[in-house]
Amino acid sequence: MGTATISFGLVSIPIKLYSTGESAAGVSFNWLHGKCGSRVRQQYFCATDDEVVERKDLVKGYEFAKDRYVVMDDEELAVLVTKATNSIDIIEFLPVEKVDPIFYERSHYLGPDKGGDRPYRLLAEAMRQTGRVALARYAARGKNYLVLLRPFAEGLIMQQLRYADEVKSFDEVPVGEADVKPAELQLAKQLIDQIAADEFKPETYHDDSREQLREILRRKIEGEEVTAAPAEPPKGQIIDLMQALKASLSQEGEEASRRGPQRSPRSTAAEKPARAAAGGDRPARAPAAAARRTRSKK
Repeated sequence: MGTATISFGLVSIPIKLYSTGESAAGVSFNWLHGKCGSRVRQQYFCATDDEVVERKDLVKGYEFAKDRYVVMDDEELAVLVTKATNSIDIIEFLPVEKVDPIFYERSHYLGPDKGGDRPYRLLAEAMRQTGRVALARYAARGKNYLVLLRPFAEGLIMQQLRYADEVKSFDEVPVGEADVKPAELQLAKQLIDQIAADEFKPETYHDDSREQLREILRRKIEGEEVTAAPAEPPKGQIIDLMQALKASLSQEGEEASRRGPQRSPRSTAAEKPARAAAGGDRPARAPAAAARRTRSKK
């Protein structure tokens, strides 16, 4: 996607930027004229003059009050454009857990450019062994970006970050007030432990809606008639929280039985107090007592 230079002290590392996304993954549509099937063209319309405005006659304006604008021409806007240095200047190194993912906006893979193999590997390995990531400034495409460089796979990845004033405060979100009961908390923890995993495996997840859409498009292209699938009946609403937790545990247990023994041994100890809180399974009989009963029957 482009080239840049990482400035690390007095060391300069020429790098190349690569996209992390797969552009062919999505399905997009075009607007067509329903009468003839031709693709339509977007136009800008001025209600004051009652006419279509060509793109060459458009100017940029900033609305500073209701329906009041200050117009900026290209020369004035050019003054505001940051000169692209294509330099990624490292400011500081910090632990990655100190940067909340809410600040992440988009990402790019970084690879070494000609002559940058050794310092590129050096920086990646040094950050990997120290457990730190690099906070940096990156001037490109007329803007100043705050970015984060971190070790990824065998190299580096660059995360573009939001500035602090671009992130809304969570204080704007009403969360209400409620007491957490110990028995409910224990059941919730048991449910989490029951479907817990030790690592993220993204390859096991698929966009079912996109795959279904592609299948529908394939059938229509081949001339097949497509009808809507019947709507699923609404699920019964469970108001009682304890009842909902117990029902969830029961459902997950049935699914786990169908999948086979895949649970982690660490869940065994966590389940014992939870079962007692829920009034669940009784403790298993001791092997010695069971053996004595077997001998007495004989």
